[in-house]
Amino acid sequence: MSSKQSTMSKRVASSGYLFFLACVLTTCVMLVVATRSAFAQTPFYQGKTVKVVVAGTLGGTADFRVRALVPFLRKHIPGNPTVILEFMDGSGGRKAANYMYGNARPDGFTVGALSGGTLALQIMGESGVMYDVDKFIYLGSSEGGSHQIIYTRKELGLDSIEKLRAASGIRIGAQSVGHVAYVSGRLFAHLIGMKDAKFIAGYTAPEVDAALLRGELDARSNNPTSVLRRNPEWLEKGVMNFHAILEAPKGAKHPRFGHLPEIESFAKSEKEIRLLTLWRSFRVIGSPYVLPPGTPQQRVKSFT
Repeated sequence: MSSKQSTMSKRVASSGYLFFLACVLTTCVMLVVATRSAFAQTPFYQGKTVKVVVAGTLGGTADFRVRALVPFLRKHIPGNPTVILEFMDGSGGRKAANYMYGNARPDGFTVGALSGGTLALQIMGESGVMYDVDKFIYLGSSEGGSHQIIYTRKELGLDSIEKLRAASGIRIGAQSVGHVAYVSGRLFAHLIGMKDAKFIAGYTAPEVDAALLRGELDARSNNPTSVLRRNPEWLEKGVMNFHAILEAPKGAKHPRFGHLPEIESFAKSEKEIRLLTLWRSFRVIGSPYVLPPGTPQQRVKSFT
């Protein structure tokens, strides 16, 4: 082989080696970039746990409402985190709202499922409110509006509005002062014209039901959905006498209780009608889901 051919062969070999080296380096760089990209794209919530603080008790209306949402919440959040519930009943929803405002860490791992009365409690200046509704980060509500109905034990024989008005000292149970059931119970008693009604608070939602059956209480105001879920026989078998309904929004007829007289039909003045309008406006927001004030926007976006 001539020296010219030898030199050319060396150049070709050198070029081939350099080309091979360039391919190896390019591949390594691509692998590093791909690996970094994979880590960067791993959803923040993957393998983590989100806690939902429920302003209610186990077996209550809030329990049913939030449990129905949990599978969709877990599916919606990137990374599909584990979702657990922590029940924080008390003070008509104030306990859970106060916790979400002042104690929950704004790290995106705690969601508040608040009571429908949360806004009303602050706006009406109720005691024990240590939160500012304007500073929560609102995610939405799983329902808009919430009817209330009032009913009494069948044993009392109060199967008409006239008999209900004539009875004296009817004991109306509720969870706590300021709770939706408590306020609506007072509205029913006042507008229907119940005589010397007694309001007894301090129960959980299931405990009110049990107290009614024991004869410890005579009546309660409740969400129709709760009645049909927990105690459908109360309607189907006539265990309770149902008297009236508070529609929120007004005109939205309930499929099972739409025949009951609407509470506004008992109003005797424009002032009472305005009072009901105000209460309905509080109820049509439903029961809001919130994040604590100060939660980073990046975390908020994972829920919206």
